[in-house]
Amino acid sequence: MNVATLWPAVRRKTGAWQHSRAVRDILDTPPIVPADDGVILFSMIGTAVLLPYLVAVKSLHAQLGRGRVMLLNDGTLTAADKMLLAHHVGNPVILDFADIDSAPCPSGNCWERLLAILDLRRDHYVIQLDSDTVTLGPVPEVRDAIDANRSFTLGGGIEEVAHGFMTVPDMIRDIYPAGPRTPHIQSVIESALRDVPGAEDLHYIRGCAGFAGFSRSDMGRAWAERFAVDAAAIVGPRFHEWGSEQAASNFVIANDPDPIQLPYHRYTNHWEEALPADPAFIHYIGTYRYDRGSYVASTAQAIRQLKQNKSSS
Repeated sequence: MNVATLWPAVRRKTGAWQHSRAVRDILDTPPIVPADDGVILFSMIGTAVLLPYLVAVKSLHAQLGRGRVMLLNDGTLTAADKMLLAHHVGNPVILDFADIDSAPCPSGNCWERLLAILDLRRDHYVIQLDSDTVTLGPVPEVRDAIDANRSFTLGGGIEEVAHGFMTVPDMIRDIYPAGPRTPHIQSVIESALRDVPGAEDLHYIRGCAGFAGFSRSDMGRAWAERFAVDAAAIVGPRFHEWGSEQAASNFVIANDPDPIQLPYHRYTNHWEEALPADPAFIHYIGTYRYDRGSYVASTAQAIRQLKQNKSSS
């Protein structure tokens, strides 16, 4: 038995168990009072992430103070789940995969989520929110983006944030001069953008689709469809792999007018490195979600804040 590889697995399993206990208290927090104000908080969820999702959406809505909830069912939500959601997040509209025509884009691997958002953006400002996120502090940058109708994205990581929004030629020169840096499909797609038609006039950001805002726009899904057709022609069958949707999200936001990269010291991903001193928003990446007890602590803190809101109301 290799103790070096066994210990991280045990630690993550313990962390998952601790989180499953802490997250139950979200059911004792006040429901969201939705506002039909042109803002939609959109997520794709299933029964396995129902309680973490409630932490994610309630903690964001409490700090943002705007919007109503819409959901995409990953196919596993039960009738009991939907009743719980109706109570806690304001009787949301819940879409199914069958409601979304993905052509000419791929199907599966979160593409239906992105396309649903892009269809909704014709009349709404839409925020994509992953269920493994927690909001702990004020989010004025998000409110400002909504008010200015500017798209935004969470940065992918410290290195990615340093590059920010780039023209495709600059990205190729600075990051991919020799082609993909890893076999991961996102690296393959990003490096292939050098060959898409009109690449010299296109932009990109290596962001994170776990938290992204899409401005109201008549463009709808046009940027995503262009990306899917052009990039798939170069990448080939691998374009359908998980990760292509995040690249498409990055592409859409980067080519919207005057987009925003959220400041990483306040809106961050939980990787192996230490978190910033006082983050307002944390996305708990799957590989490292239960490391160091951070997700448990942030979940408990968010629930305490929601309960304090309940007591003071």
